[in-house]
Amino acid sequence: MEWLIWVGVIMSVIGLVGLVLSIVRVWRARRAGLTDDELRQAVQRAMPLNMGSLFLSTLGLMAVIMGIFLV
Repeated sequence: MEWLIWVGVIMSVIGLVGLVLSIVRVWRARRAGLTDDELRQAVQRAMPLNMGSLFLSTLGLMAVIMGIFLV
């Protein structure tokens, strides 16, 4: 089950990259000096990426733990 560990690691890393990308998008929007409504829209556009990345990272960590238990 060593392959499950490596698949989980890859999933977690991809999720982490997505989370960082989401943070960078919102950070850039905040620094752009947008109005409240425009900033709210920018955050709402970044939210699906944030939630999907968090979900992928969580699944990856679960796969790593399962792989460790099954080895």
